[in-house]
Amino acid sequence: MMLKLFKENIRIAFGSIRTQLLRTILTVLIIAIGITALVSILTVVSALENTISSDFASMGANTFNINQYENEVRNRGGQEREIINPIISYPEAVAFKNKFNYPFTETSLSFKATSVAEVKFGAIKTDPENSIVGVDDHFMINSGLETSAGRNFTGFDIDNNAYVCIVGSDFEKGLLKDVNPIDKVISIRGARFRVIGVLKEKGSTFGNSQDLRVLIPIQVARSLFTAPNINYTMSIMVSKKELLDQAIDNATGTMRRVRKLSPVKDNNFGVVRSDDLINRILGITKYLGLASWLIGIITVLGSSIALMNIMIVSVTERTREIGVRKALGAKKTTIAFQFFIETLLIGQLGGLVGIIFGILIGFVIATAMSFVFVIPWGAIMAAFITSFIVAIVSGLYPAVKAAKLDPIEALRYE
Repeated sequence: MMLKLFKENIRIAFGSIRTQLLRTILTVLIIAIGITALVSILTVVSALENTISSDFASMGANTFNINQYENEVRNRGGQEREIINPIISYPEAVAFKNKFNYPFTETSLSFKATSVAEVKFGAIKTDPENSIVGVDDHFMINSGLETSAGRNFTGFDIDNNAYVCIVGSDFEKGLLKDVNPIDKVISIRGARFRVIGVLKEKGSTFGNSQDLRVLIPIQVARSLFTAPNINYTMSIMVSKKELLDQAIDNATGTMRRVRKLSPVKDNNFGVVRSDDLINRILGITKYLGLASWLIGIITVLGSSIALMNIMIVSVTERTREIGVRKALGAKKTTIAFQFFIETLLIGQLGGLVGIIFGILIGFVIATAMSFVFVIPWGAIMAAFITSFIVAIVSGLYPAVKAAKLDPIEALRYE
């Protein structure tokens, strides 16, 4: 019986919507605008978070770096102060690696030799936009990098300063396209390197390509790129996550001893945990989410008023119909439920249209900004819940008003 009554109310609601088609379309569009704003921004935020997580996940949750600087300026007395740390020199990096012997850890040394290198293959050459990175045999493992073809460096390659290299995936599409890149010989600054591997595609982050880089043995890089004040990075991977904090403390103490810092002096180097870096950046995106909710709530508030208005008008126009139904024995709850169902249908139609347009707009923006698009299930659920709340709030007063109409007065209404 309840199911039959529910179906009848839906049929009556659709009939009423058809008789007020223009007003219904306008109301649906108003609701859809608010939902579109909400969903599109949440979609872009989700894509941004996914991109950031993908980019930094390569470092691994059990990895930390010792760099020249941390990622934030220290405060003292509520005021920011500039920190000028000395670079991490090669002797310091080697000394750290030799002294740091914490269990279940592996240390990698690396440095960016240049970011404007020209690479040649035969008579073909690239634009000077490639990064050259000097690495050891643990760099790829500690950085979470993998090869799509070929192999990683071995201890033999590094110890014997072999002129071998691993190239980014863009070389397969450009300089080395239409050939098998493995064992091909490329030229960097006049030095010839045999390609032993190709990195898996990483994409770009904020316009900076991660696939235009060439990894070469660290000592070979030091001999080719002799610029003064080269800054080195130590990357430490801890194989057991529960030992990460202790390993960081031990590494900090080791680096302080390398730099001969007295106990009263602050660290003049930075220790950066990969998971902290991810969380810090993702924390920024939360503000974008809050902004999208604010925009959505303001727009949805307007659509709620519009929906309530159309339902009040609908109640007024159908006063005689309500009187006839009451005279035939319809209960107050039945009348209220009928108008409530009608409001709910309009609200959900607006929500559905808003979700479709919001995802499409979010997809276009995410694609244009080179973000990794993901279906924003959270945004979709938020949109459905929001449109449902709008329908409840907007439909409650008109439904109660219709239910309370006196049948005799309603039948007299012209």
